Amino acid sequence: MSYSRSELLQALCRRALLLLAGALLACQAATALAVAPTAEELAAESSWVKEQLLQTTKAPPFSFKYGSDKPAAFYKSWDRQASEKKLDDNRTEHVITWTHKASELQVRCVAVTYSDFPVVEWTVYFKNLGKKATPLLQGIQGLDLTLKESSKYVLHGIKGDFCTADSFEPFRLELTEDFSKKFAPYPYSGKSSDGPDGWPYHNLQTEDGGMIIAVGWPGQWESSFTRLGKKGLRVTAGQQLTHLVLEPGEEIRTPLIALLFYQGDDVVRAQNLWRRWYLAHVIPQVDGKPQGPLKQIQVGGNDSSYAQSFLDAGVQIDLCWRDAGGANTWYPSDKGPYAPKEGEPNNQWLNTGTWDIDRTKYPDGFKPFSDWCHEHGIQFLLWFEPERVGSRETFLGQHPEWLLPATDMTVGDIFNLGNPEALAWLIDHIDGMIKSEGLDWYREDMNGNGPLTAWRAADAENRQGITENFYVQGHLKFWDEIVRRNPGLSIDSCASGGRRNDLETMRRSVPLLRSDFQFPGSQQNVFDGNQCQTYGLSSWLPFQGTGCYLYEPYELRSFYLPLFGMGGLAPENHEAQVTAYKECEQVAPSMLLGDYYPLTPYSLAPDVWIGWQFNRPEVGQGAVQVFRRQDAKESSVRLKLQGLDPAAEYEVTDLDKGTSVHSGKSLMDEGLQVELEPRSAAIFLYKPKAEHGG
Repeated sequence: MSYSRSELLQALCRRALLLLAGALLACQAATALAVAPTAEELAAESSWVKEQLLQTTKAPPFSFKYGSDKPAAFYKSWDRQASEKKLDDNRTEHVITWTHKASELQVRCVAVTYSDFPVVEWTVYFKNLGKKATPLLQGIQGLDLTLKESSKYVLHGIKGDFCTADSFEPFRLELTEDFSKKFAPYPYSGKSSDGPDGWPYHNLQTEDGGMIIAVGWPGQWESSFTRLGKKGLRVTAGQQLTHLVLEPGEEIRTPLIALLFYQGDDVVRAQNLWRRWYLAHVIPQVDGKPQGPLKQIQVGGNDSSYAQSFLDAGVQIDLCWRDAGGANTWYPSDKGPYAPKEGEPNNQWLNTGTWDIDRTKYPDGFKPFSDWCHEHGIQFLLWFEPERVGSRETFLGQHPEWLLPATDMTVGDIFNLGNPEALAWLIDHIDGMIKSEGLDWYREDMNGNGPLTAWRAADAENRQGITENFYVQGHLKFWDEIVRRNPGLSIDSCASGGRRNDLETMRRSVPLLRSDFQFPGSQQNVFDGNQCQTYGLSSWLPFQGTGCYLYEPYELRSFYLPLFGMGGLAPENHEAQVTAYKECEQVAPSMLLGDYYPLTPYSLAPDVWIGWQFNRPEVGQGAVQVFRRQDAKESSVRLKLQGLDPAAEYEVTDLDKGTSVHSGKSLMDEGLQVELEPRSAAIFLYKPKAEHGG
């Protein structure tokens, strides 16, 4: 791809401003290997946007069929209008509309380009401006792109979450000339990061660079990668099923699509470029900064003395978390159909549908407890699951007009977020609870197999996909509105663990629980598995969380993340638990804000070492986490660190053995020597060597 002189000059100016800002903010690390976009990458993105998105004579990078089985050539003959405006110093919005005169269908592409990263994103909207139904609209692809300029295609990614040790396992696929593969959540799901092929982010590497592709759709998306022999590669992504007419006034949308362009063959660098864009432009901001690390405890909601015990032990907790509660729910749940059965877990909590406080348990509600939390600098989180109505004996169960009937794949009826009346009630009700109970965090879960089968069952033959589309729009509107009404409110995304973490969802929330794979009593290989989950997921999501329920150092250190918690303080585990909270507090900032470097291959095997590094070159600090598994024969490994200043001296602190001084050059060229006993872990923190004046 070639660039004009003006494009290169503009990109060089943008690059110079970025470097100047970085130098002013981080002069002590000016020579460190910070990950930043190059002028060529910025120019490549700018050129691509002009050639593929803003030009007037070629098909844009999305497609649909309209009144025909052939892709619509709307860009050739429909009325076109375009505008742009600056959103802020780094973002420009481009709006392009095409209108079909005969049927009055309007197609509106809303794109955002970035000046500080080689990223473009867009969403396409379809609206019926007429007075009668449109012709059939089908096969809508929010991304439809054919690449012809590379002889090499390699697809990098990870699995989605399915509550196993290999959730988030990395993969690398060579896209040979006959390659064809589709990715989507489980076929019954509707939860956007659910299942082995359900991760809605891809890294497509070509011979001279590549692009990271992100899909924002908290529903049933599908992407495909199809080689066209020697002619190239076609890439598509969109809502999995669209075969519908639009009634007058109706509007649907595609998933949000984001592309990050990179050059060179360093895939790890590309992922760190993604992490930096994510921290700058995706993760929710708190006081102008990315959501920070958190230490949490599980509470009942009326037990301040329990929370006080952590403060007395020297653990300044950040978050008191009131979850569903199993048999001890905070909402009325005793009317069935789920009832305790001898020898089985108590699933009474599945009887959802009345989102009011059980006043027999909490006569004064949660406000006294949340007030206590706020007095002690702690935030309060409350769990909800509004989409699944588990019991028809509840308030929502008595409103069948608001529900999508249960199928054999759902656990109860599905609350229809695409119904305007139902959505308005939910917004008002949850907003009222946030205010009356003093909630700082709204935690949203979605259990069972997911809503997809209920969505599909509600669609008529010529309306396939409409229920899901309205539902997804309603869900996003719900979250946006409760945050608008409650400035400072944070949202925790949970859907049977980490099964709804697409780009639109991550723009509004953080995953405090990345997976339900955390219970050693009922799940196999939990500790090694969580090491591997950190290994795989850290390339994509800087913020993630989990909790630990055993208390040996190897076990605890396998769970350290930006959000960390564990079971209640116990005399026999008191010292280990307090130590773990304090250790994680030291590691978490680097895990969240640093560039991520895997230092070993990925493996679930019991006879290997596994480790990684998080590096913050702007401050010269970072962390290394290393694990020797039970059957690993080597008593030591040497791990070559990355991203350091070769001329700097670093104080490297082994949290178990003390501090030593090493040059950045030796740590990168020769490596960090690590010796461990079988089934043990080490954590190293490093920072620039202190200067001692005379």
